[in-house]
Amino acid sequence: MSNNTHLVLGATGKTGRRIAARLRLRGAPVRAASRSSRARFDWSDPGTWDAVLQDVAVVYVVPPPVPGPVHQFVVRAEAAGVRRLVLLSGRGADGWGDSAFGLDMRSAEEAVRGSSLEWTVLRASNFAQNFDEDVFHAPLIAGELALPAGAVPEPFIDVEDVADAAVAVLTEQGRHAGRVYELSGPRALTFAEAVELISRASGRPLTYRQITPVDYVSTLVEQGLSKHEADQIAEMFALMESGLIAETTDDLATVLGRPPRTFEEYVVRAAAAGAWHER
Repeated sequence: MSNNTHLVLGATGKTGRRIAARLRLRGAPVRAASRSSRARFDWSDPGTWDAVLQDVAVVYVVPPPVPGPVHQFVVRAEAAGVRRLVLLSGRGADGWGDSAFGLDMRSAEEAVRGSSLEWTVLRASNFAQNFDEDVFHAPLIAGELALPAGAVPEPFIDVEDVADAAVAVLTEQGRHAGRVYELSGPRALTFAEAVELISRASGRPLTYRQITPVDYVSTLVEQGLSKHEADQIAEMFALMESGLIAETTDDLATVLGRPPRTFEEYVVRAAAAGAWHER
């Protein structure tokens, strides 16, 4: 069998499932891998790696939440005959200094960029879909989102745009080699502004409240996260408040030849789907 398969790691996640569907629609051979997929892949179990790498040409990599494993994975990928790697990372990762946040992403970037393979890194801003598919959703259903974020805005990016960009990079061999793309939405919004837009579109009286990092960590621990996990998330907000990743970029247009979707477009879609209905 020729090695022309597209391996999508994290295939049940926000980006992975969208990327796999787009590749299939294009007729590309896809191996969707995750801990719960038929093609099982687990970062904590290297015994699952070699099987999913067989006959693979290009891999979409979503790094694990700990630094280290991607280095060994890259060695396995090189040995298996993989030709290209596309890594999802975070906006401005090489400017995070000595922050404790994102050590996993920085380690993964080091592994991918130091490999002998053709590589591309997609560094994305916070996903708009965090408001309806992830950590911000439950508080909004309850009526209030409380975070340690103030007046510094965030250029939220639609995950659909991240998926479109990833598929372009995965399928356009050579064009994106050695590139690091900083992907953002078209304008930056504060969390208060984002919640106001969601409130208007959903027809619900939703509010935003700024709290201290200490209070936020306590809330996350009460919700079941470990103190370490909670501290990591709080560190992300400290980076955001520094303004380091508040600017928009033109990189999505460079990859796709069109501007990114607006936050309003995302809100309308999610509200129409009932994302913030009371339960």
